[in-house]
Parts: sequence; C-alpha cells; structure tokens
Amino acid sequence: MIAINAVMFGIEMSAGLVANSQALKADALDFAGDTVTYALSLLVIGAAVRTRALASLFKAASLGAMALFILVLTAIRYFEGMTPDAQTMGSIGFLALLANVASVLILLKWRDGDSNVRSVWLCSRNDAIGNVGVIAAGGLVAWTGSAWPDLVVGALLACLFLKSSSAIFSQALLELRSDRKASSKKHEAFG
Repeated sequence: MIAINAVMFGIEMSAGLVANSQALKADALDFAGDTVTYALSLLVIGAAVRTRALASLFKAASLGAMALFILVLTAIRYFEGMTPDAQTMGSIGFLALLANVASVLILLKWRDGDSNVRSVWLCSRNDAIGNVGVIAAGGLVAWTGSAWPDLVVGALLACLFLKSSSAIFSQALLELRSDRKASSKKHEAFG
C-alpha cells in the first residue's frame, strides 16, 4: 500500500499541475500523507502505547498542516481564475479511486483500533471520499466551464483533513493520558 500511495502521489500531483486542478493537487498531497502515515504506522506496530500515540500526534499535526497548506493554495488559485482541465480531473480521479478502494477494503477490519491504526483507516477513507469529489468536480467543471467546483472540492478536502486531524489528535491524547494513569498506578503498586 505504501508503494501504491507513493506512485499515485506522483501521478496525481503531475496531473494536477498540468490540468491546473486544485482538487487533484489536494488529493495528491493526501496520497503523500498516506505514504508517510503507512510507513510510520508500520514502524510503531507493537511499540508501547506511548510511542504509538506520539506517532499519531505527529500524523495529526502533519494532516492539519497539509490542510492549511491546501486552503492557502486554494485561495491563491481563486485569484488566478484559471479553469482546470475537466477530462484530466475525471480520469485521474477515477484511477485514484480504484487505488484507494483497494486500500480501504484491506484496512476495513482495523478501522476501530488504536489512534495509530485508526489514523491509517481515516487517511484511506479520506482518499476515497476525495476521489469521488474530484470526479464530481471534474464533471461540474466540464458542465459549467467554471473553476468553482475544483476550488470547492479542494477546500472541502482541506476541511476533511482538519476534521480527521482533530479526531486522531483527540484519540492520541486520550491514549497518552490512559497510559500515564496506568504507569502511575503500576509505579504506586510497586513503590
């Protein structure tokens, strides 16, 4: 899955730049984030709760930073006023959807795990939702001849990333607090 996400980041970012599509670029950044998320999640599997929760905090912060970056790029694109290539948006969005549906199906059984595992599930789910949004935006850009659908989907993806970042952050903090309490009780029992 790491390789699929890394390859799709390259494909989708290149297509987003060529097609002038903010939605494709936002979705490509999500692929990049997933590549890092999957790799980090694999590194900390089996590690102590604290280590996994700290990895989740890093992922949440990265996802939040990516969302803010996308919002800034979307605002810049608004003032540029260029209409993206709808056909590229639709075809690359569909290719990305196929890649993400495969990832979501693989990860489905782990969607309710700890913050580390849940972050992987949320990122994959976000990608699939984002791909549907990119495809829809491509259709609306073709129909209206306007950049607005592309800009709206780019902004909505950023909002989805912020929401997921918040959920991962909250769960990781709860896990850190629980671990601290468990460690404190263990220390008291032996102290």
